[in-house]
Amino acid sequence: MSEMLNVKINGQAIQVAKGSTILEAAHQANVTIPTLCYMKDINEIGACRMCMVEANEGRGFRCVAACVYPVTEGMEILTNSPKVLDSRKKTLELILSNHERKCLSCVRSNNCELQKLAKDLGVDDAGYYDGATEQYAIDSSAAHMYRDNNKCVLCRRCVAVCEKTQGIGVIGANERGFHTHIGSAFEKGLGETACVSCGQCIAVCPTGALSEKDFTKEVFAAIADPTKKVIVNTAPSVRAGLGEAFGLPIGTNVEGKMVAALRRLGFDFVFDTNFSADLTILEEGTELIERVTNKGVLPMITSCSPGWVKFCEHYYPDMLPHLSSCKSPQQMFGAVTKTYFAEKMGWDPKDIVCVSIMPCTAKKFESGREDQSASGYPDIDYALTTRELARMIERAGLQFNALPDEQFDNPLGIFSGAGLIFGATGGVMEAALRYAVEAITGDKLGADAIDFKEVRGTEGIKEATYKVGDLEVKVAVVSGLANARIVMDKIRKGEADYTFVEIMACPGGCVNGGGQPIQPGSVRNFNDLRALRAKALYDQDASMELRKSQDNPAVQELYKEFLGQPGSHKAHEILHTTYVPRKINF
Repeated sequence: MSEMLNVKINGQAIQVAKGSTILEAAHQANVTIPTLCYMKDINEIGACRMCMVEANEGRGFRCVAACVYPVTEGMEILTNSPKVLDSRKKTLELILSNHERKCLSCVRSNNCELQKLAKDLGVDDAGYYDGATEQYAIDSSAAHMYRDNNKCVLCRRCVAVCEKTQGIGVIGANERGFHTHIGSAFEKGLGETACVSCGQCIAVCPTGALSEKDFTKEVFAAIADPTKKVIVNTAPSVRAGLGEAFGLPIGTNVEGKMVAALRRLGFDFVFDTNFSADLTILEEGTELIERVTNKGVLPMITSCSPGWVKFCEHYYPDMLPHLSSCKSPQQMFGAVTKTYFAEKMGWDPKDIVCVSIMPCTAKKFESGREDQSASGYPDIDYALTTRELARMIERAGLQFNALPDEQFDNPLGIFSGAGLIFGATGGVMEAALRYAVEAITGDKLGADAIDFKEVRGTEGIKEATYKVGDLEVKVAVVSGLANARIVMDKIRKGEADYTFVEIMACPGGCVNGGGQPIQPGSVRNFNDLRALRAKALYDQDASMELRKSQDNPAVQELYKEFLGQPGSHKAHEILHTTYVPRKINF
């Protein structure tokens, strides 16, 4: 048991564990101390000075940074004294003096940590310091996002998450003093670097300095075009995150309301990417069994996460043969829509606009990759983030929380629990195991054997070994690209004997993707977003009758009518892809 310390916060006595910071102690006492730069375990640098408090350790009160200053026995802390409030206000005014204050048109208006601080501290237009300001060109060179340094507050959260969480480090602080700005080496555009498009930098940015490229205008235009059939599909994690954009608790499953909203936005069909996740399992599972049987390249590594795939192409090009050749569920969905579904409906694929709603910014890059056009046209025309969908709903004036619960259209809206849990780290592995065990042994998994809980959880690296028939199958589940480096280095050196490896670019998997609703530091630092959102998926899976991909009747019908069987020549032409080594540009 941790040693406890006695402290007073604003005159109230509490006990906190030894080693706690003042920020953590205040949170325990239900007192919020504002922060800008602080991100727990990622960016604990005490640089912005917005978290200043007065602390007395027996030598009188003095100002300290709450996010990094540890509590001591008998410490007295003041979080809202006149001196503290004045310090925070002046600091904020200095930050705002070099900040582009176009709040009305900013993508983060009403969800901006800087804007909230200005409101809370009573900073208005008369309070800014006048003086020189820097002017920066917007960097829109990347396929998935832009950087507007005119709105940057130099908190360095983006730098920390890119370097520490993702192990990439393609951005950092350039120049010094007043001219300091965030950029890449040699002032290259982000699109010229080995950025993997994961969007984790966007998710932690407190302002509108970073955001995904928005294609909602183009989608609205497509919906309004009477010559187009506009089909939408939603990733599993979207239903676990979208509600946050409308004030619902983290981890609320809003599947039914999401479907209702999409239908009211005017999409011709509302389908679910879970369908193609089930399809992915049959193709990927078949590929794995063939590799094991025919002594192919092992371990086989999943290819569902485009951020991970691009990371492998940049940093481990020699390991590309380990990647499954399967397209991601997003791309498989588009491929099936513009071939099989188009044929069933008697449509020309050129008249189909396929839109995906994803928790992931890397899907924007993926939709433009080569070898992703099974019909002769791009599998996916527009990949929107969860945030973009929320903006569409707001612009259309839909009262989201008042919408009824509706169901997906058929047939590409039918899915199993296995497809659903793709959104959580370990979900692809568990879905694959539910298929592989039956395919290898010929025996049906009973209700008491369908859960592979060893691969669940938010840990960055998980390992498990299963006896499947006569085979011993050793698996690894990885999320976050810094963790991917650890596992890939082991595989490269021959120090790992895995059979199958799942890698997701984002920590915790797609539920924590770079396109999910943005939560401020005050929420991210004290809540496990990954676990709360993942629980929504696992809870729904547990309640479903259909829990194995191979039992999905719509997928069975697809193979019977169109593809033949998993791994067939036609399936490879439509559902599989290739990869390319990429240069490492810093």
